[in-house]
Order: sequence, then structure tokens, then C-alpha cells
Amino acid sequence: MRGSSIFQGRARVWIWLVALLLLGLALAWIATHWRPGLSRYPVQGIDVSHDNGEIVWPTVKADGVSFAYIKATEGADMHDPAFEKNWNGAGVAGLRRGAIHFYTLCRPAVDQATNFMAFVPRDGNALPAALTLQFAGNCSARPGRAVLLRELATFIRMAEEHSGKPMILHIEDDFEQEYEVSAAINRSLWLNATLFPPTYGARQWSMWQSSTIMRVRGISGGVNWNAVRP
Repeated sequence: MRGSSIFQGRARVWIWLVALLLLGLALAWIATHWRPGLSRYPVQGIDVSHDNGEIVWPTVKADGVSFAYIKATEGADMHDPAFEKNWNGAGVAGLRRGAIHFYTLCRPAVDQATNFMAFVPRDGNALPAALTLQFAGNCSARPGRAVLLRELATFIRMAEEHSGKPMILHIEDDFEQEYEVSAAINRSLWLNATLFPPTYGARQWSMWQSSTIMRVRGISGGVNWNAVRP
């Protein structure tokens, strides 16, 4: 009887372990496949860089992706090595596409805008270019708010003269809390929040990055997912 009780106890432990494993797998699947409701946000898409590796763009489009924002430049001299391939691939697949510049706090806005303008082709059919403002991966400098806003105005003016369209500001929460950019620069906002729509910023967002781990067919690993406000 004692041996039977031990066996039954071990069996229950294994059952619980298997149940927990299955629950974990189910939660992981939900986390990597959840998207904001299409009935409310019918236009949804991705933003990518070379970090996403080789992308099979026709497969991506077939998985419900409506558009792609593609990293082009960073700072005054960095170019994303996959930009041209991703830009052309998204276009051939019939996806709307827009270029992204990652702003650095350590280089003059004129130099950064020159970098962006020299690398990103003029395309009247492209989506408005995006300017990403974040502390993660940025340099340690923290200019005063007035200095930063003046520099951002310079970058935006030059980049918009190149693209012919108003830019969209992709602002991380901590960057917005520090500099309150959205209150000073009247441009469409692209904000980040997991699962629930973002609540920061001086006005309503135009685009919402709802996930950074979305699984999309045609891309290996997780990718950033975005919904457009109707």
C-alpha cells in the first residue's frame, strides 16, 4: 500500500507538471499571436529592422499585415543594412511602407537629417516617415528640453522637405515623460503600450505599438505589431 501511495503521489505531481507546461505553452501562444480587434482597428502592420533577419514579404502580407515601417537610419552616420532589401521587398509584395529614423541625443540634428535624406529615397507613395525618440540604446547625453525641441524642429523641417509629408513621432513613454515632446510638436503620434491602448502623450495617438513579440508568418521570431486609429 505504501508503494502504491508513493506511486499515486508521483503521478499527481507529473499530472500537475504537465498541466502547468500546457498552460504555459497556451499563454505563450496567446501572447505571441494576440492582435487588437480588427473590427475596431482594421489597419494593422509591423515595424522591422535588420534584427528581424530575412523576411519573406509575400508571406507577411498574406498573414494580415497591411503596412510596414522599416528602419532606415540612426544618428548621423548609421544605416540599417537591411533597409534597401526590406524596402524593395515590401513594395513588391504590395505593402504600404514608411521609413524610420532613430534619433540620437549625441549628434546635431542637421547631421542626422542629412544622413536620413541621403539614404532614404523620395517616394510620393510612401507612408509618412517616422522619427523614433527613445532612451533605450541612445547615448547618455540629456540635453535640456528647449535645446532638444529646437534640434527636433530642425530635423523635422529638413526631413519633411525631403519626403514632402509631415512626419509621425514614435515616442517611448519615458522619453515623453522627460521632454513632453508631444505637447510642443504638433505631429501625429505613434505610442507604445502592451495589450491596452497607450494613455500618455498630449493628445490621442494615431498609431499604437501593441506588441514587440508578435509572431507573423514570413518572419523568424517576434516582431513589433502596430494598429492604426481609424
